[in-house]
Amino acid sequence: MHDHGSLPPLGWSEFFTTWSLQPGWLLAVVILAAGYLTLRNAAGPASTVKGWRVASFLTGLGLMYVVVASAINGYAMALAWMHMVLHLTLIMIVPTLLVLGHPLTVIAETGPRAERAMRSLPVTILVHPITGTLLYSVVIIGTHLSGFMDSMAQSRPLMVGEQVLYVVAGFLFLTGAIGEEKVRPDLPYLGRIALLVVGMVPDTIVGIVMLQTERDLYPVYSGARPEWALDAVKDIQTAGGLMWAGGDGGMMLLAIGLVIAVVSSPQRRVKMTGRFLDGVRSSRLAEESARGLAINGAEGPAEPGSVDPDSDEALDAYNAMLARMNQQH
Repeated sequence: MHDHGSLPPLGWSEFFTTWSLQPGWLLAVVILAAGYLTLRNAAGPASTVKGWRVASFLTGLGLMYVVVASAINGYAMALAWMHMVLHLTLIMIVPTLLVLGHPLTVIAETGPRAERAMRSLPVTILVHPITGTLLYSVVIIGTHLSGFMDSMAQSRPLMVGEQVLYVVAGFLFLTGAIGEEKVRPDLPYLGRIALLVVGMVPDTIVGIVMLQTERDLYPVYSGARPEWALDAVKDIQTAGGLMWAGGDGGMMLLAIGLVIAVVSSPQRRVKMTGRFLDGVRSSRLAEESARGLAINGAEGPAEPGSVDPDSDEALDAYNAMLARMNQQH
């Protein structure tokens, strides 16, 4: 068991001065950053991964190291609410930055073999939204509402494994929700927003259970707490409040970001509802456009397929259709 009884009371001074090297994490960050930059540079000018995405990925790696080397991790085994800050950072903030860096696209753009690998069945299954959502839910619920916390308090390898699992689970979930990688499947944006709403469910369940508990859910974990720490039950309740507010709030911010991205991009607007619904919309607009052109004096019935459903004529015809429907009512 890890004894954190010797930790000084947490204050601003301790928060900014408590650091540990964490050589394993540092090595992993260096390897990932070097590999990402090497592959990105290998694609040369043809790369579609813009500079801001490169900066996002590197920032995500840097933040990942900071949270495990700083007081956030140093006090995570002494205070449940600090442990929750660590969890939320590793499963939501860090993966968001990594996903925005398009690492799978960086790999795919290094050559035809790499692109085929990124589109292979194993990778498709791995990054499928269902896979990411299930893993995210199992990790969130399993690590908080079982005996895992007490087991982790007695095993450093299990503690590190938990942290790695949080980053991986968050990355796979958010790849399906906000990623725009060159891999299948590519959810329409309404589906992505729905996925983020689904992601709130495990956060809410865990948050409410912890927030409303009247007993110490993690007695072994609490046994290593310093004397100055918050009462165990109140500490867990505070952590639950953070999970509920931080988890659901983070998902809502991501959903708002998706909406802004769609509104500001014609290419994304086309993908808002998916191919089927967009096909129905385009077909209906084309039919109305053809009818409108015929009514306005075109020789012979206009062919629906000959009208661009995204043209001004199509929009005018659609507005005319809405006006006719309004008059009928």
